[in-house]
Amino acid sequence: MRPLTSLRGRTVRRGTACLAALVAAVGLTAVAPAGAVGAGAAPSAPRDTAYENAVSDSFSDTFADPSVIRGRDGWWYAYATSDPLKAGDPPGAMHIARTRDWSSWQYLGTVFDGSNRPSWATSTAGLWAPDIRYVAGRYVLYFTVTDTTLAPGDDSAIGVATAPTPAGPWTATNAPVVPPRPAPGGGYLWTFDPAGFTDSDGQRYLYFGSYFGGLWVTKVSADGLTRVGAATQVAIDNRYEGSYVVRHGDWYYLMGSAANCCAGPTTGYSVFAGRSRSPLGPFVDAEGTSLMTSRVGGTITLTQNGNRFVGAGHHAVITDAEGRDYIAYHAIDRDNPWLTTPFGINRRPMLLDRLDWVDGWPRTRAGRGPSDMPQPAPALASSLGITPTDPAAGGGFARLAEGPTDPVTGATGLVHGTASTVAPAPAGPLHVRLDHRGTEPLRVMVGRNPSVTVTLDPKGGRLTAQADDGGAVRSATTTLPPLPAGAWRTLTVEATADGLTAEVTESDLADVAARVHVDGDARPDAAPVRLSSSNAFVDNVVVNPAAADAPATAPVPQAGALIQSEDFDDPSLAGFTWVRRNPAVTVSGGSLRWPVEGTDLVGGGNTAGVLLHDTPGDGDWIAEAKTTLDLGVDTVRNYQQVGLVAYENDDDFARLSKVAIWNTRQTEFGRETAADPKNPGGPTSYGGAIVGTAAPTLWLRLAHHEAASGEHLYRAGTSRDGVHWTWGATWTFRPGTNPRIGLVAHGGASPAVVAEIDHLRFYASTWPSDPGAG
Repeated sequence: MRPLTSLRGRTVRRGTACLAALVAAVGLTAVAPAGAVGAGAAPSAPRDTAYENAVSDSFSDTFADPSVIRGRDGWWYAYATSDPLKAGDPPGAMHIARTRDWSSWQYLGTVFDGSNRPSWATSTAGLWAPDIRYVAGRYVLYFTVTDTTLAPGDDSAIGVATAPTPAGPWTATNAPVVPPRPAPGGGYLWTFDPAGFTDSDGQRYLYFGSYFGGLWVTKVSADGLTRVGAATQVAIDNRYEGSYVVRHGDWYYLMGSAANCCAGPTTGYSVFAGRSRSPLGPFVDAEGTSLMTSRVGGTITLTQNGNRFVGAGHHAVITDAEGRDYIAYHAIDRDNPWLTTPFGINRRPMLLDRLDWVDGWPRTRAGRGPSDMPQPAPALASSLGITPTDPAAGGGFARLAEGPTDPVTGATGLVHGTASTVAPAPAGPLHVRLDHRGTEPLRVMVGRNPSVTVTLDPKGGRLTAQADDGGAVRSATTTLPPLPAGAWRTLTVEATADGLTAEVTESDLADVAARVHVDGDARPDAAPVRLSSSNAFVDNVVVNPAAADAPATAPVPQAGALIQSEDFDDPSLAGFTWVRRNPAVTVSGGSLRWPVEGTDLVGGGNTAGVLLHDTPGDGDWIAEAKTTLDLGVDTVRNYQQVGLVAYENDDDFARLSKVAIWNTRQTEFGRETAADPKNPGGPTSYGGAIVGTAAPTLWLRLAHHEAASGEHLYRAGTSRDGVHWTWGATWTFRPGTNPRIGLVAHGGASPAVVAEIDHLRFYASTWPSDPGAG
């Protein structure tokens, strides 16, 4: 089996430590629910609060690979992979918890126990990476099975289970939805990390895959349980796992996690995105680079920023009652990285942060990355006095009748005639959201006259949006896919300065079953919101001012005045010092010429040469190197590289390199340091984060900042033209260290190749404000 990307030659599989624990545990048992409430019970009145990461700390030590859905009963439900919930616990067969404010939680137990575990999963198989959806009137959960009874060996597959409520009970199908896939040359491709998606034509898809084999998508049946036809590869192997797809506007966004999920304090896991006009791809990043090419693309959606959280990835996306998107993911506290002993199970709690769409791309907190200070919680509440989970109560609506109590959603409202909010909605951008069941048309009318009308017509199979600007009517309509009788759908209406948009989904997870958009300013004036139908049931009704994304990405380090430039016109290399001098390195033609060494810095060998230079000292500055190394494409040249390194010693460094990783060419910002943060002199751990797209000639930057704590922070940047920069992950060094800047060219001597470095420069810089705060 091939090693993962960024493991520098170590044959370590994704989740190996977790799998080892699962193999040792025979006969997994369900964990008893802690304070569970029936799925249909009416929750307490909604309240919007602040939360603080990690959001799962109140009920668990680890909650990895999270998947989240807003249940029809008005709760957020979260699902996690099968690590032990707390230190000392046995593994659980995928965990379930729920919340309304992202601070207080109810742990509901596990998806499977000995009575309902998939019959085709071996007794020691890991059950990983759940993905939750609402499909055709019931809840569908996809998951990874690491070992099946269908074939000998490590034959992972994708399973699926159904339930009437998000809390269960769960019934697994008697066969995988994606079976084990034999690999060329033996073994099995990694069939991991499923993610469902429903398109606007009603076609359902399932994404899956990992490093060994790449990311794939297959069509699935209308009930979501059976694959249909051949799968299509959408991302090259040895780069991504943890796929998740959303539709935003007219684009489909494939997001995936890259690098090692589980390297303790040196985990550099991060999330990247590509987009396409089709759910089948091809997906390209913001620079137009494909996710299927050797010099693989990907626009950074989420990466670590220098606060206590590292390895942020394997995510899900949710939308709140104001239309604001959030990203739920796991990360690792670098000061407390292990659930067990070093190199055992990683402690990966669940985090949550706002997801901004800036210039058409998803950016966590506009590019600031994980938060470690209090943040506003996702909204579930409604303005105008509406009780979302019981819309006919509380005085929010006039003439909204009480509907039947639904076994899943609880109390409902009945629209028979026209129901109107008692209070007017304020003028300006408006977000209306409701769950709907029935076959008769339902109209949502906003503003005077009204200025906005959206008609959901299940019987006629149409979704229509109309904006009336003083008699000038603009409208759009589309086909509405059918649903089984009794199934719920979600309708959202947003009227903003950018236009009127109406969307229908089943899961409310940005998998849009029908969408219409009308251009032009559609902000309504102050007026009640009206619902009109001859017979329609509604629930989870909210009316709120529409949320706005950040207008621009967060500030990044900027190079100021040039402090010093080494242009390699002096063969003596005055100003540099060697760690393990390499006599083959020469200076000519204004370049440092370095035959790539068949050595490395990682691990216990410590045999690679490092050419060091003093730094400008304390404060904020940027080190920059222009490098040229043609690694070709597609062929295996592990792990040839040229790079820039912040070097304290052989066991304490951060290295930014352009590197060949199997068939790919990537830019890795790797970190080696003590595996146990409390034992700096002990065994070391290595992991890496990915930054930008590789190229034969690549500019590399390390931006330095000394924090108030005394820690040294280094953020990595790369550029393919020396003008436009991609800024990525940040690594930290302990107070009291004094890293110097160095150059390296190592990782493999075959084929023989020479790296060139045209300059090493230091610039003054300004470091952005505290990235974790807000």
